[in-house]
Amino acid sequence: MAATTLNAVRSADVGALYNDHAHWLFGWLRGRLGGNNADAADLVQDTYVRLIDSGRYPPPGEGRAFLARIAGGLVIDLHRRRRLESAYLEALAARPAPAAPSEEERALVLDLLVRIDQVLDRLPGRVSQAFLLSRFEGLTYAAVAELLGVSQAAVRKYMLKATQACLLALDAP
Repeated sequence: MAATTLNAVRSADVGALYNDHAHWLFGWLRGRLGGNNADAADLVQDTYVRLIDSGRYPPPGEGRAFLARIAGGLVIDLHRRRRLESAYLEALAARPAPAAPSEEERALVLDLLVRIDQVLDRLPGRVSQAFLLSRFEGLTYAAVAELLGVSQAAVRKYMLKATQACLLALDAP
């Protein structure tokens, strides 16, 4: 099948999936977002964008389950982003007014925090735990090693891996 024909088939599939399930997905998301219509509408659209970007389509009869998995991940991302934003705004509120960053700086920092959070979430559990314990809880490598039940050498490797992943996130557009 030619690429143009394949794209036309996929567009038709997405259109049919949207027509068949968008209203249901909106209600499903609204229920998980405490009745927030605006967030639910945004996430419906984000779900279909993510579907199109992935290039993967559900098998016949599994549209709702497939969309619910994508949308569920987006709900988690939204809650995570809001928690990060709230913590960041609380930290800003504790600073003296002249030291407060501009709106643009706030947006950049929030974007960076979300990217780092996503990177840490994709790392193996002990790697992200070691990084968080060391960098955000202020624990020494020895204390981290004891808590995780690993050697200090393992903690050093975990820290290197996590730091490299975070640096790559900083370089990403």
